[in-house]
Amino acid sequence: MTRVKKGVHALKRRRSILKQTKGMRHGRSTKERQAKEALLHAGSYAFAHRKDKKSHNRKLWNIKINAGARELGMSYSKLIGALKKNKIELDRKILSGLAEHNPKTFAKILEAVS
Repeated sequence: MTRVKKGVHALKRRRSILKQTKGMRHGRSTKERQAKEALLHAGSYAFAHRKDKKSHNRKLWNIKINAGARELGMSYSKLIGALKKNKIELDRKILSGLAEHNPKTFAKILEAVS
């Protein structure tokens, strides 16, 4: 059998791992073994917290909607209830964006439901 030298592939793998850990602190960005372990942990954390990120964003949207609604004299729960009753199908992401960046439009929506 012929001899297989793996220098090219080993170097490619090493470069790939180190490129992914660029910017990490201490030996994780320069030492291959530490970089490999850091990547494994980072991947598992990213997978585990992907769902958490969605719930965190929804909580943030609720807070922004509540703040915008309270400025105009209505609570969050009454606003959402009124929107459902009037069959206005704006989701929380859109409403929070309006409350934060376009308060006049948000005020018009509140007038429409009250």
